[in-house]
Amino acid sequence: MKPRHDSEQRRIVLVNESSERAQLLEQALLDSGYHVVAKLCGVRDLALQTKALLADVIIIDMEQPDHDILDDLRIISRECPRPILVFAQRSDEHIIRQAMRIGVSSFVVDGWSGARVKSLVEVAIARFEENQALREELDQAKISLAERKVIERAKGILMLRRKCDEQQAYVLLRKMAMDRNEKVVEVAHSVINAAELLG
Repeated sequence: MKPRHDSEQRRIVLVNESSERAQLLEQALLDSGYHVVAKLCGVRDLALQTKALLADVIIIDMEQPDHDILDDLRIISRECPRPILVFAQRSDEHIIRQAMRIGVSSFVVDGWSGARVKSLVEVAIARFEENQALREELDQAKISLAERKVIERAKGILMLRRKCDEQQAYVLLRKMAMDRNEKVVEVAHSVINAAELLG
């Protein structure tokens, strides 16, 4: 998910325990050019609602987030990753650290002001995008490592069966991949599966 670049197009879901504070924050967001698509009283089923509402950003504004709230936010970060900005009137260091670990983009204690809302939202979005990019790089690195392990194992099988060296085994894998119009790792899986079947 990539938030839109134009703040006027950014769709925000606002979660607030107090209707009075929600109105003030909504007005500050509207004044900053954002579009508040929903005002909710709690975070239950927030992941589903975020998807349904096509929200770009989630803003939580409450007196003091607790562990139950963090559990719900963990689900959101896992199932429907979005920039999450938390405004809290008070909180402890442990809650803040835990919130940042589970995917909250920004945690602001002691409220907000209308003049700062836009910059706080944009910082949350920037942090989210940076973290998503790092996560994607890490996922790709894990995939690459897993693929290398499969290819190495397939080469080992070919070296034993064909009595060839490592380079020849890799050339053979590549030729098989080209002939089948498949990736080398896909052919490597086939080699391993065949070897396991033959025993």
